Amino acid sequence: MNHFATTWRRAIGVAAVAGISLLAVTAAMATDVKVWAWDTNFNGAAMREAAARYSKDHADVTVTIDDSMSQDDIRAKLQTQLLAGNTEGLPDIVLIQDDVAQKYLQSFPGAFVPLSDSGIDMSAFAQYKVAAATLDGKSYSLPFDSGVTGLFYRSDYLADAGYKAEDLQDIDWDKLIEIGKAIKAKTGHNLFGLDLNGSGLIRVMMQSAGAWYFNADGSLNVEGNAPLKAALETYAKLWAADIVKPVSGWTDFTGAFTSGDTVGTIDGVWMTATVKSKPDQAGKWGVAPIPKLAGVEGATHYSNEGGSSWYVLSSGPSKDAAVDFLKTTWGGDKDFYQKILVGQGAFSTWLAASAGDAYKSSDDFFGGQAVWQNFSEWQAKIPSVSYGTFTAEVDSAVVAQLPAIAKGGSVDDAIKAIAEQATTQMQ
Repeated sequence: MNHFATTWRRAIGVAAVAGISLLAVTAAMATDVKVWAWDTNFNGAAMREAAARYSKDHADVTVTIDDSMSQDDIRAKLQTQLLAGNTEGLPDIVLIQDDVAQKYLQSFPGAFVPLSDSGIDMSAFAQYKVAAATLDGKSYSLPFDSGVTGLFYRSDYLADAGYKAEDLQDIDWDKLIEIGKAIKAKTGHNLFGLDLNGSGLIRVMMQSAGAWYFNADGSLNVEGNAPLKAALETYAKLWAADIVKPVSGWTDFTGAFTSGDTVGTIDGVWMTATVKSKPDQAGKWGVAPIPKLAGVEGATHYSNEGGSSWYVLSSGPSKDAAVDFLKTTWGGDKDFYQKILVGQGAFSTWLAASAGDAYKSSDDFFGGQAVWQNFSEWQAKIPSVSYGTFTAEVDSAVVAQLPAIAKGGSVDDAIKAIAEQATTQMQ
């Protein structure tokens, strides 16, 4: 073997060893951000789009998304492990629904990273979303999708009864009930489908007047809660006016308006895709602000239903990368929000997103109405409320009283029963 060949082979060997070392170092430096979310076609799809965008400039970071679990499964796993003080296997980022966020923040202090301390501008988001995840002056979530509400209605049914879109602007619930009765008399269509096993409409009405089941200090706010009483009274009026179709379950509920059986529905912006699921109804729909509660101080036309946000766990091994990922994409990429609005119907609570082209576009399905722009304007006016830690328990107490209220029972008696059941369940 000549000297040149020996030297050449030694060089190859050194290079190979160096290459292996370099690969090892690169592998050691790679960061894997783990995410838990539910609903692969909505939350999961939006997060995958965010991950793909982030990876273009952060090749050393991999975002791994597990969206195979249900929301209930995620809640159970998260709560069980945090209660046990065992964080092994928990993700870096987890999606949590807004109305249960305070239960986690207050029950497990220190478990989540305060994102307001991480350079994320919380004033750039819808403030009702920020308030849901704020505790002791610190905000813990990166707000995600909005549940800003609207009155989705069949514009052709409205016209058949002699009304125009303008007639649904700046009205209260008493006026809507009057319109609903006129539409039924003319067309035979009920106004809404209502499920006696759901309290969503009560919550929407209550928040529109800036109230919830709890006071700011977490104490129960049922008896003496004027917006709650007005909401229950309005619920009774809807049934008494004979403009409600009784429904049971999600399929029955959505089928009432997608089939054309009822005039419409009051729901969060996320219901838009369901409303548009019947192409043959294009041009026959409109969206209006929701009615305000009659005679209630502070009543508005703006409320929220549903919505979730992203949280970073303090125990996450890649929490720093997780924070940067959320800040860069979910807290700073306007084009990203246009993409998930068009692709998934995910309506942003990052206010700057509304300046994008997708949010400004009109929709022929809704008669050329700029529905996304409307929802953006309404979202900025949603009253903030304190969801407390026992919303689910009070919801159960409310639902227990709805059948009696729908049959004309005493609202005062119902409120007393709600307070008694809620008090027992909160102990």
